[in-house]
Amino acid sequence: MNDIQFIIDALVKFRNERDWEQFHNPKDLAMALSIEASELLESYLWKPFEEANPEKIKEELADVFAYAFLLAEKYNLDIKQIVMDKIKKNGEKYPISTSKGSAKKYNE
Repeated sequence: MNDIQFIIDALVKFRNERDWEQFHNPKDLAMALSIEASELLESYLWKPFEEANPEKIKEELADVFAYAFLLAEKYNLDIKQIVMDKIKKNGEKYPISTSKGSAKKYNE
């Protein structure tokens, strides 16, 4: 079993032991993911990024990953494959020759 599947299995076990699957429909998982991402952003609000609390970042990032993995699990998505596909797609949009050292979007 790979590391990602190990994590998903642990999340599903945790969820199922508490009978929370009834609340984990794709819409609500996506909303929870967005809320946790906002809580991650809150760690940086009104201060230089160097002053963000690493423990708070760790906690909120774990929540983001957890909801993202549970959402992928709902759709039977292969996380490794969808991320690798996205890297490939981004490589086509942002070739090194035009993108290296630039933060501009591909259509700018």
